[in-house]
Amino acid sequence: MVVETSGNRGNGTSNSALQWAQELRRQGHEVRMVGIGAPDYPAQVNHVPLVSWVAAKQQMKFAQPNRTLFERAFDGVDVVHLYTPFKFCRHALAQAHAMGIPVTAGYHVQPENVTYSAGPLKYVPGVSSFIYWLFDRWLFSKVEAIHVPTQLGAELLHEHGYTRPIHVISNGYEARFTPKAQREGDDGPAVPVEVVASGRLTNEKNHIELIEAIARCNHAPDIHLTIAGTGPLKRKLVRKAAKLLDRSATIGFHPNAQMPELLRSCDLLVHPSIADLESVSVIEGMASGLVPVIADSRLSAAGQFALCEESSYEVGDVEQLAQRIDWWIDHPRDLNEWGATYAEHTKEHYSVESSVHEFVAMERGVVADWAESR
Repeated sequence: MVVETSGNRGNGTSNSALQWAQELRRQGHEVRMVGIGAPDYPAQVNHVPLVSWVAAKQQMKFAQPNRTLFERAFDGVDVVHLYTPFKFCRHALAQAHAMGIPVTAGYHVQPENVTYSAGPLKYVPGVSSFIYWLFDRWLFSKVEAIHVPTQLGAELLHEHGYTRPIHVISNGYEARFTPKAQREGDDGPAVPVEVVASGRLTNEKNHIELIEAIARCNHAPDIHLTIAGTGPLKRKLVRKAAKLLDRSATIGFHPNAQMPELLRSCDLLVHPSIADLESVSVIEGMASGLVPVIADSRLSAAGQFALCEESSYEVGDVEQLAQRIDWWIDHPRDLNEWGATYAEHTKEHYSVESSVHEFVAMERGVVADWAESR
């Protein structure tokens, strides 16, 4: 498994890779992690001017390709799986194929993640389509199969002309995210009401909209907001929250190990993101017994998690989001019952154990087809 930053859980991609590696080993497979911070096959950091500075704010670094490292890591393996379309993984692809090893890749970097982090670039007509084309040309047209976490991701790739086999498999969540104890009766959440959002502090995650919505809530004086994440917009978000909110917000990085406890301590999860290929943070919140309120956006697959009308709002509609937050606070029995429903639904459909079983089936198929073609 080739991951640029494989030694931390600071971003969704490395977190997903590490939890899959752990589950693969638990299921009896041998896994070698290759990337920055990997214990046995560590890569050096590749400093890319300006880009590395922006990426570092999102707990991501770029790895320096190394042929000797790849040869050592790939010796004797059945299949290589890549996590990003950048230089490190492109060189890994070439080396694996040179050694006669099939390669699969996960589509975890959405082009809209790039454009929304690039300021004015997002306003250039056709720039997202160009990046879809570039990623395909760089990497995805050359691998044996592509993993995407949602059907929306598969549809976006088909729309942009991707032709390699695509497998839809949720990234899943770890079993340590367990439901919180539900309140009895009709007593509403204690004051303050704890509203949480989790994700990178970037433009496409749209946390500004959440802050503006809370400021418009009837319950605004009773709400404490936590945004768990890191990214280039932290200062802007802190200033906005200080200006608009009655209570001081908590905005910043939370170690992944602390996230189960944080989520269980909250009352409501809001996910205002504009662009998402899945959003594991929503799955983890639901698994923890939180009712989500999720932005309905054509570029976000997270909307699929909404099980009732009150869990969804039209992205960009700040007033509707405020109404949804108020509605859940005003209906504590529904909040309690739906929290249990979301936890049970998530356990049934999105466990990392079942996701890894599907991933292994994909890899076995690729290995068999590769051997037959030889």
